[in-house]
Amino acid sequence: MNVFGVDIGGSGIKGAPVDLDRGDLAQERHKVLTPHPSTPDAVADGVAQVVGHFGWTGPVGITFPGVVTGGITRTAANVDKGWIDKDAASLLGSRLGGLPVTILNDADAAGVAEMTFGAGRGRKGTVIVLTFGTGIGSALFVDGRLVPNTELGHLELGGHDAEKRASTKAKEDADLTWQHWARRVQKYLAHVEMLFSPELFIVGGGVSRKADKFLPLIEGVRAEIVPAELQNNAGIVGAAMAAAGR
Repeated sequence: MNVFGVDIGGSGIKGAPVDLDRGDLAQERHKVLTPHPSTPDAVADGVAQVVGHFGWTGPVGITFPGVVTGGITRTAANVDKGWIDKDAASLLGSRLGGLPVTILNDADAAGVAEMTFGAGRGRKGTVIVLTFGTGIGSALFVDGRLVPNTELGHLELGGHDAEKRASTKAKEDADLTWQHWARRVQKYLAHVEMLFSPELFIVGGGVSRKADKFLPLIEGVRAEIVPAELQNNAGIVGAAMAAAGR
């Protein structure tokens, strides 16, 4: 069964049909740059480009980098503030010609995909999926059940929003070495571990492709730390799962 998934990020909007039996993309994904400013109308146009590229006419799942409740986007840390309290489901559904749309937090989508098809498959207890990119997204699971919209990237760390210090964007902006950045990630993971005592951290986002560059440098964290298996496709897969009601 194929369903379409779109992942809206701070730098790119990417999507593809997803084979939900395999938990993998059914076709190579298509990506457009996130517009700047990333207003609701401009981003909706980008989503329409991605979906239109495939001529898709069925249900569409869409992730958003912020809190989402009942199709309403409640926060907008890394996109235009016009998204705050926006009826995103109606806007995007209209822009897609009335296709059925399901919208959810991006890290929650990635987390559900990882727990179903990836590194969290079959794992019980407390599991935290973290996506490192423009910001830091989080998905918290207790015995496989999602606690939605945790947004742990906004925990305070050293007087700053944690994602301002430990996201991939922070590494790139400050031109940090892997070792220097790994120390920041280590401090962040230790802080999250102190609050939630997870058995497992799953590290996702685009940087998970280079997990060997920084995960071995992280010390002093009791929880097991593993890279995401679906890497940067997890959000697309999780979006499609949501659209299918899974």
